[in-house]
Amino acid sequence: MSATTVSPARPTSLPRLNFDLPPALEAHEPPEERGLGRDGVRMLVASRSGGTLTHTTFADLPTFLDAGDLVVVNTSAVIPAAIAATAGDGTALMLHLSTMLDDGRWVVEPRRLTDRGTTRWHGEVPMEIELGTDARAILDEPYLCSDRLWIARLDLPEPLFPWLAAHGQPIRYSYVDRAWPIESYQNVYATEPGSAEMPSAGRPFTPDMITRLVVKGVGVAPLVLHTGVASLESTELPYPERVRVPAITAERVNETHRLGGRVIAVGTTVVRALETAGDDLGCVEPFDGWTDLVITPERGVRVVDGLLTGWHEPEASHLLMLEAVAGRPLLEASYTASLAEGYLWHEFGDMHLIVP
Repeated sequence: MSATTVSPARPTSLPRLNFDLPPALEAHEPPEERGLGRDGVRMLVASRSGGTLTHTTFADLPTFLDAGDLVVVNTSAVIPAAIAATAGDGTALMLHLSTMLDDGRWVVEPRRLTDRGTTRWHGEVPMEIELGTDARAILDEPYLCSDRLWIARLDLPEPLFPWLAAHGQPIRYSYVDRAWPIESYQNVYATEPGSAEMPSAGRPFTPDMITRLVVKGVGVAPLVLHTGVASLESTELPYPERVRVPAITAERVNETHRLGGRVIAVGTTVVRALETAGDDLGCVEPFDGWTDLVITPERGVRVVDGLLTGWHEPEASHLLMLEAVAGRPLLEASYTASLAEGYLWHEFGDMHLIVP
């Protein structure tokens, strides 16, 4: 995909859910550091049909799914997409890789280093950013209408992924106060490198959990959506991302619905991918390409019946998608309860399951 063929995300006038997020509810470390297993995090289950909220843990996920349901996961793996960099004027930066375009260039976000992490950086193009010895990024032009994302050419002394393994690190924000190895950001079923940040709704899954689901008769099917950087401003909507929905997954989604089962998306990335591949009647076809789909309550969902996700920040664009799945009253009730009960936010936090 070239920069000239990507459509910007479509705007919406709908107000997003807003609330105060206390810093104490930001998860600063993986649950394993809090003495929990991956599947030991808390989970709030919100039922659309009953309007009920149930407080439990992720280990009880099979209890809330039925034989014949299908869980769809995103098998994209996280790359060490944060690279120490220096701007031409000597400013210390962290360059975040976001999305590889079809012409081999990257969408990137340069961020200025601060005492507590990173913050937005305003530069000009064209510009060269040094990435250490014999490596650089050349910023060519702004990405779409963004004033923080740029299209860059990477000039590296070796192939990208080996170079990143040696010089990159996982992207992290100020609420995570120390570096964690990239394994802390990988889902157990991740197979294909490409995501700038973790598709974190899948983090609590363990091999044992997948086995328990299959034994109960719940199917598990894969797709790939390579996520870009998540540091969106409150006025921004998600940017285009690369998606592949294989034929076998499309067939299993359609068969699940034909037999009366429910399709449960693990994460907002899976919702975006499946809804992109689905038609107006919810029938899914194989898909391999780019999506700029923004799911709002106005648009609704046609393929996905339920959603497993984390807790999203106030006014985040993903809350529009959650409202499309859950409806506004249930979403508001869920977030009110999660704040009152002290659920933890972000990629190392707790879970939210929305079921029909």
